[in-house]
Amino acid sequence: MEDSELLLASRSEERRLDNGQCRWSSQTLQTKVVEDFRRRLKYFFMSPCEKYTARGRKPWKLMLQILKIAIITIQLVSFGLSNEMMVNFKDENLVTFKHLFLKGYKDHRMGGYALYTKADVNDHIYYIINRYINLQNLTMGNLAYESVDGEYTPLSVCQEFYRNSSIDPGNETFDIDPHVDKECVSIYPVQSFDSGGLAARVNFSLDFKRLLSVNIYLTLKTINLQTVRHHELPDCYDFHIMIRFDNRAHSGKIKVDVENDVRIYECRDWNVEGTSGKNDYLLLSLDSVVILACFISFILCTRSVINGIRLQFEFNIFFHAYYNKIVSWSDRMEFVNGWYILIIVSDTLTIAGSALKIGIQTKYLTNYDICSILLGTATMLVWVGVIRYLGFFKKYNILILTLRAAFPNVIRFCCCAAMIYLGYCFCGWIVLGPYHDKFQTLYKVTECLFSLINGDDMFATFLGLRHEGYMVWLFSRLYLYSFISLFIYMVLSLFIALITDTYETIKHHQQEKVPVSQLQCFIAECRDQPESGRYQTDEEPAACCLSPCSCFG
Repeated sequence: MEDSELLLASRSEERRLDNGQCRWSSQTLQTKVVEDFRRRLKYFFMSPCEKYTARGRKPWKLMLQILKIAIITIQLVSFGLSNEMMVNFKDENLVTFKHLFLKGYKDHRMGGYALYTKADVNDHIYYIINRYINLQNLTMGNLAYESVDGEYTPLSVCQEFYRNSSIDPGNETFDIDPHVDKECVSIYPVQSFDSGGLAARVNFSLDFKRLLSVNIYLTLKTINLQTVRHHELPDCYDFHIMIRFDNRAHSGKIKVDVENDVRIYECRDWNVEGTSGKNDYLLLSLDSVVILACFISFILCTRSVINGIRLQFEFNIFFHAYYNKIVSWSDRMEFVNGWYILIIVSDTLTIAGSALKIGIQTKYLTNYDICSILLGTATMLVWVGVIRYLGFFKKYNILILTLRAAFPNVIRFCCCAAMIYLGYCFCGWIVLGPYHDKFQTLYKVTECLFSLINGDDMFATFLGLRHEGYMVWLFSRLYLYSFISLFIYMVLSLFIALITDTYETIKHHQQEKVPVSQLQCFIAECRDQPESGRYQTDEEPAACCLSPCSCFG
């Protein structure tokens, strides 16, 4: 009889619990819900090794990141070698063009290449034309003329000049139409001219009083054969060369410069003896593995970020319900793992860069610069992300904590210092720009002053203004001495003191083991260790327990 009464009583209790009727005391239920939620938070902020100890869950993201570091670094090294060969080939060809087409050109010429007489300008133009026509007999490289429909692309000599002008410096009078006209003459490689042949045959003359510039355009083709030694198919190159005679200043000095625009593409018909293509297949396989690994990493890290945001909202509601307090934004941002966002950005860049690399490897694309920027930035972020795993060790974590704690103060300090820095930049540009090469443009001023802050080129900067007028010389000394004294001895010292003070504060908190935020104080009350077995199940708080009115009302 007693057994049947106990059975009926237990079934009645189960029905009441199923209907949501809590029979525990409010204090007991509140304590259990708080402890369960505190344990969830502590588990969320555990390291991968601690999570493995707590629940036996393998750290897949950690192992994947280690794999990514290895394969992305190998990928970057292989692409870097190809990119280095391409850049060196372009640079060496540019130097070759300068020696071929600029008369008397010498490497490391001081002050640049310039002409000062009419005869020199005309002589150099004829010299360029004749060198172009006789290129096949002169060059040691695999250079050839560009041809379209069986005809060679001509060399073009274009001059830009004011439409009308009448200038008489002796009488201090001038009459000028600022509209710029352009005239071009095309010269084919089959033609041949002596020093006076151009003027006699094509009616081309230069009016130096109106002349702004003479631009010579030519196109040459070549093949980069050095990639064969690295088991890569050679690329074909089109060099679009422009030789500029710049007379816009009309100062009697015509600056001469050579610019080179390169187009890289797949050769139409090729055959490399003894090449099986295994190296290309290995590189394509490596790129495919990199894309797959980064895609999986992207999904896992995105899921972790989403879970953190959800838990942040739960913590906000929970804290407001049980303690009637508002969670600060700094505590809420603790749930948004910046390292995961860094990895997501790195994965996105790596996937895009690897896709471009596959296009380059298969000769469908030639965007070496864009690909190198994407892969280089992604690899940098991947290696920076290693600091996250070092941060799980207390002795290494102090760097991350110091940088994170000091960041807001550093930003505010830099904003204030930037105002002074910009003031010096504008002042130096407008006053010293006409007299010093390092102050000629605004971006040069910023680079020069930043170098001075780091103690570079101080004597050279002072020396560059030694022979100017007394007023400029005096102002330059006051300007440079005040800037160096202010930024090196005051601003830079304060900046270092700001970082040092933050470091000492973080070090003190670590030694004393004092929680520094509301969230950390809440989690610190959980005494359950990862090996305690209390984390074996996911303890999700019931919906009613997020509101004390429904549980304790």
